[in-house]
Amino acid sequence: MLLVQFITESRERRIGILHDNTIRVVGGYATTRELARAAIAAGTGLAQLADSAATSEHVDYEDVARAGRILPPLDHTDPAHCYVTGTGLTHLGSADTRDTMHKKIGGDVDTLSDSMKMFRMGVEGGKPSAGTAGVQPEWFYKGDGSIVRATGQDIEMPDFALDGGEEPEIAGLYLIGDDGRPYRLGYAIGNEFSDHVTERQNYLYLAHSKLRNCGLGPALLVGELPGHVAGTSRIVGKEGQVRWEKAFVSGEQNMSHTIGNLEHHHFKYGLFNRPGDVHIHFFGTATLSFADSIEVAPGETFEVESPQFGPALRNCLAVHTTVFAKVEAL
Repeated sequence: MLLVQFITESRERRIGILHDNTIRVVGGYATTRELARAAIAAGTGLAQLADSAATSEHVDYEDVARAGRILPPLDHTDPAHCYVTGTGLTHLGSADTRDTMHKKIGGDVDTLSDSMKMFRMGVEGGKPSAGTAGVQPEWFYKGDGSIVRATGQDIEMPDFALDGGEEPEIAGLYLIGDDGRPYRLGYAIGNEFSDHVTERQNYLYLAHSKLRNCGLGPALLVGELPGHVAGTSRIVGKEGQVRWEKAFVSGEQNMSHTIGNLEHHHFKYGLFNRPGDVHIHFFGTATLSFADSIEVAPGETFEVESPQFGPALRNCLAVHTTVFAKVEAL
């Protein structure tokens, strides 16, 4: 099942079940978060509750998307209660990439860079046996819910950024229940978006490079993530021409960590188990236009799509002027 959040012509929030190009409106709930809270309280599945609450009202997805009324598939009324985080060095990539990567991480571990050591640790211990914890991954904080952009919205980079590059990824979407337990609602495609030039200067700049917007959605895939996910990432020029395109893969068959292991090492922190909070957690990628020496210019568009997730995620790159806050002593 694919769920979408959108705004009606009368500016009311709705959720719906997406079938091809048709959204079947779900009644009684205005947001995915409300629907999820009700499912937790009723002890039922999200898809089951959505299906039972679906009405006969239908709207056209493309009409809603063209009007700019598609929302991210999960959000919070208070953006400060939505954490956006991620993990890196988790994907094996294509067969050629895997062969190259395994050559890089072979041999004496002391000769490896810190990044290659981390990748090797994941390959060796990221898929533990059931009921046990594996090696912890690289982890980063991106921001709160205010940085999330829906399909059709601009992804903005600050004017002090050195680069704005896409990262086509799968994100897990979670709600913390009143019992303090994390509940996974499902998954969405995303553009994690980073400043790769800043990160390349020194890996200790990773934290700075990640404090950027991200794209998410448009649809929430309810249920388990397929073991193999295939998609395409594109850079579309200002005149509509495809300037760069490459296939990407995700899912546990293409990862050095299990989803469960990544979740374990995120939610092991009590800070991330506050009832009512929403979490958007990116699982990583092995495909970047930056790796092919592509520099994306403002006005160009990122496209990330995978058939299993419904319509493509499209965001135009923009630059915003930074207003530097002056600290005042009290």
